[in-house]
Amino acid sequence: MSDVRHVLVLPDRDAAQEVAQALRERGVAEEPQLVRDALAGEDDAEDAQWLVVLRDEEERLDPAELDALAGQWEGWREEP
Repeated sequence: MSDVRHVLVLPDRDAAQEVAQALRERGVAEEPQLVRDALAGEDDAEDAQWLVVLRDEEERLDPAELDALAGQWEGWREEP
């Protein structure tokens, strides 16, 4: 079993929550985790990016589809 993770970077919390909900509706096996990622030197929470982290141990998720999904909310998928 591998420890494959996908990280989707979104511009704000609302977008991250919407992406996580869309993933749940698509039936992802494990609950997506939301993580606030403050940019270096940023004090304002409004300037923070939000990450949606997905474990994909069986490698069932298509990276291109995840990238397209994040792109709908002006985000992207980080390459491992």
